[in-house]
Amino acid sequence: MDVAVILTYRCNSRCATCHVWQHPTLPAEEIAPAVLAKLPGGFGQIVLTGGEPTLRADLEEIVDCLRPKARRLEIATNGLQAEKLERIAAKHPDVRIRISLDGLGARNDSLRGERDGFARKMDTLRRVVAAGARDLGFAAALQDDNADQLLDLYRLCSDYGGDLAVAALHNGFRFHKIDNESANRARLARAVQPLIVAQLRSRRPRNWLRAWSELGLMKKILGQPRRMPCPAGRDFAYVDPWGRVYACPIRPDLEIGDLAAQSWKEIFRGPRAAAARTRVARCTHNCWLDGIARRAARRGLGPLAWALANRLRVAAGGRPDFDRAVDFADVAQSPVVPRRESWLGKPFRPTFQRKTERPYGAYNNAMNK
Repeated sequence: MDVAVILTYRCNSRCATCHVWQHPTLPAEEIAPAVLAKLPGGFGQIVLTGGEPTLRADLEEIVDCLRPKARRLEIATNGLQAEKLERIAAKHPDVRIRISLDGLGARNDSLRGERDGFARKMDTLRRVVAAGARDLGFAAALQDDNADQLLDLYRLCSDYGGDLAVAALHNGFRFHKIDNESANRARLARAVQPLIVAQLRSRRPRNWLRAWSELGLMKKILGQPRRMPCPAGRDFAYVDPWGRVYACPIRPDLEIGDLAAQSWKEIFRGPRAAAARTRVARCTHNCWLDGIARRAARRGLGPLAWALANRLRVAAGGRPDFDRAVDFADVAQSPVVPRRESWLGKPFRPTFQRKTERPYGAYNNAMNK
């Protein structure tokens, strides 16, 4: 099982596709290392995310606590605070560091509301490599405004020997968004195809399996049914900054417990977890999150067989039959939403939220098609 821990809703990026930075948590209320120590060992992966996890003053203590509890520990970061990541990389060189990057140069800075963000991320990347980090990569939120740079992002990542994780836009409580929709689904899905070809040309087998999982990404973008049943509440779960545990990061009605008041075993063997898994089985959201894609690629021999067959096809000068794998005639209609504007340089006063406010109710009806 994998678990993602949302350490904070504070964030020093101002992304147009994620408004968590508008609703920060109070540092004094954020989940303490002593509560996180209650997590058992044996996880496949623990992801430390946010908000921006490097804004936690005790991030290094949290890494020390959680690294022995999983085969892999990942920090999902905007990469704007090199010093903390540099120290962690020197102490734990096997910790995965995934830097969010939504474009090259000014494109990233505009979409993510980060002043000199691209240059700072590249500096962070060089510094953590020098500190000894062995598992690096970028994470990109694919959207209409960066689809033309997707292949360039992959090549940049490959130059550092890292992975590129590409996610479609989602609505949900973790993002405080209900309007993450594409203006041109077909164009956006087609933009994934050159990436798949490049992944199949790679010498790294895990890129071949990523190529297979990108077919699910295209189907999600087009609004088609998901490629596999959702494993939320079984294969993965989320812990919010106050310690509440959720089966998934999309639906706030799938809360299953509170780590501050319960043990992990009590939460996952309790009636709320059982009820949540029943609701997940009937869920109509069409999500394709990175964790789901990883799980899907490991199931059975089908993904590997597809990857090997199409790797040979690409090596011979061809390309996968995308129209056979994904029906581009079946495109969902997107609701008309205002164009997402850049928050770079714009004044904004965030409103802090408390655990007692139960802030997620507004996202119960947010859908992903």
